[in-house]
Amino acid sequence: MATSRALAYLESTRNLVGCAAGAVGLGLHFADLAGSWWPLVVAGLYGAGALLTPAAREREQEQQQQQSSSGQGAGTAGLVTAVELAELAWRLERTPLPGGVDLPLLLAALARAEGAEPVVRWELPLAVDTYVRDCAWELLAPSGADPAAALTAEVDRLLKRLGQPTR
Repeated sequence: MATSRALAYLESTRNLVGCAAGAVGLGLHFADLAGSWWPLVVAGLYGAGALLTPAAREREQEQQQQQSSSGQGAGTAGLVTAVELAELAWRLERTPLPGGVDLPLLLAALARAEGAEPVVRWELPLAVDTYVRDCAWELLAPSGADPAAALTAEVDRLLKRLGQPTR
């Protein structure tokens, strides 16, 4: 649990912005502009970058508020928009998915099902990202786990939840 939280933070936007700001501090040190206080400058810039970057949840809430205030979400309650499906399809087509994932069946089910927003916006992208990350980690540190089987099982679970029969 703690390891996955640490890995999630290492991949977070906050950490990446903080690292970039810390790199600017190192640049100041190598340009001989930070003096003997350079460790504090680097740490302070990292902290400022990490603290001033909004969390992913805050960015999602802002986007949802902007959509609801501009009226984009009106009239589509319970249905996924064609743009969301097209973006998801584009992303999935460019990801090397295992053979057990029936992409056309999945996209058709998502287009028809009511209440598919969490699947399209969060659950399926998260499952695919996890699959890609697990494949990479499996190459570096084999654990015997099968990322393809895990993704196939997750897609089957999502299809069942949407009322679609699986293979």
